[in-house]
Amino acid sequence: MAAPGPWPWPGLWLWPGLWLWPAVTGAVLGLLFLLLWRRRRRAGGAGRVCVAVLGDLGRSPRMQYHALALARHGREVALLGYLQNRPHRDVLRSENIQLVPVAELRGLRVGPKLFQYVLKVLVQSVQLLYTLLRIEQPSYILLQNPPGLPSIAVAWVAGLFWGSKLIIDWHNYGYTIMSLSHGRNHPLVLIAKWYEKLFGRLSDYNLCVTDAMKKDLWVNFKIRAVTLYDKPASYFKETPLDLQHNLFMKLAKDYEPFKPRAVNPSAEGSAFTERDGKSGNVVKTRGRPALLISSTSWTEDEDFSVLLRALEDYERFIKEGAKLPALVCVITGKGPLKDYYNGLIQKLHFKHIQICTPWLEAEDYPLLLGSADLGVCLHQSSSGLDLPMKVVDMFGCCLPVCAIHFECLHELVKHNENGLIFRDSKELAEQLKMLFLEFPHVEGKLHSFRENLRVSRQLRWDESWDQIVLPLLGNKE
Repeated sequence: MAAPGPWPWPGLWLWPGLWLWPAVTGAVLGLLFLLLWRRRRRAGGAGRVCVAVLGDLGRSPRMQYHALALARHGREVALLGYLQNRPHRDVLRSENIQLVPVAELRGLRVGPKLFQYVLKVLVQSVQLLYTLLRIEQPSYILLQNPPGLPSIAVAWVAGLFWGSKLIIDWHNYGYTIMSLSHGRNHPLVLIAKWYEKLFGRLSDYNLCVTDAMKKDLWVNFKIRAVTLYDKPASYFKETPLDLQHNLFMKLAKDYEPFKPRAVNPSAEGSAFTERDGKSGNVVKTRGRPALLISSTSWTEDEDFSVLLRALEDYERFIKEGAKLPALVCVITGKGPLKDYYNGLIQKLHFKHIQICTPWLEAEDYPLLLGSADLGVCLHQSSSGLDLPMKVVDMFGCCLPVCAIHFECLHELVKHNENGLIFRDSKELAEQLKMLFLEFPHVEGKLHSFRENLRVSRQLRWDESWDQIVLPLLGNKE
């Protein structure tokens, strides 16, 4: 028998697409015809707003804040996205906010990776459009970008159907995030950039998170945007000592670093606080460790090996005789690289440093920020145009921050005023040494940074939102 020759049609390995593409194309063309036929549909929605993100609502605080601000002004809100983690209880308790779940796609493993990606986008498009057309007619669709592929185009089509105005809230660019994995010249990245540029122009209004992004949107995309800086919600504030103690005792049940170093039979204690058994008064534990906190989505735009190397230097400083406290480093969050970094952490053998990586309930996260001594931010913007919301929340709690440098960070972190900016692990280690020297007895820079944050009286989210977003929406219809 003759050996089989080469496959006559190289593209036929994509055979699952042979039946899928005509079906999807026909459905999309038919849907577009229907939508364009209804193009003259009158705008309405009685002031209702759909706040949408093709992501986890529980990990999308800015979109939750939008929903709460709209509800506060009497708007009915459909908050649409994945329901993986529980949103804040204020969202759940609001009578004006309806959660609209979108099922997350899993298990699309048919064919090569490129085919899987295209198939995922097509299925997400149909799924998201179906969900948007089932809600009550909104006056506005307020959409987070990224992720914008396929959500911007789908939201625009849904807006045609409903006669709704589309508002895009630009947190970053999706194509720059994609470039972290594929490189800036990869065909998918170039297509994603073209897509964001084309469909971004179809919006009625645009919000963005920095003045640098506002400028870039106009120069490169010809999109006019209004800067709405991230601001802390009202519940991000310094945590009273008794609430600190309650939180530490709660965390001590599951995490070793929060347990007391020594047992005091006359007091209920954690690693950081003690409650007197007779008076009920709470005091900070003598010789307590310093509490360092960072939060992350465990993605490629945050290199936590920088922090781990800095902690190795910090441990060395103590061994060399520096008067530094023991350190508890808490890194909160969920994400794809968490297991990888937990593996690196387990290989470290510190005597004076403990590290834990919990996932906190939405209500506990601001309490922990308000109880910490120093925050660390390793966010390096993929575009150089967005700002880390974690630092905004830390500043709301009057928590000083050490943040890694990138292009527009100066719009938020003022070096030597509300925190410090570093460029590598060595510089971070020296900053930790300087800030924690003879802690907690000496009132040095750490104390002055906190005092500066206390007197700055920065705007809160609600105030900023009322000044910037509310005028775009006009009076309630």
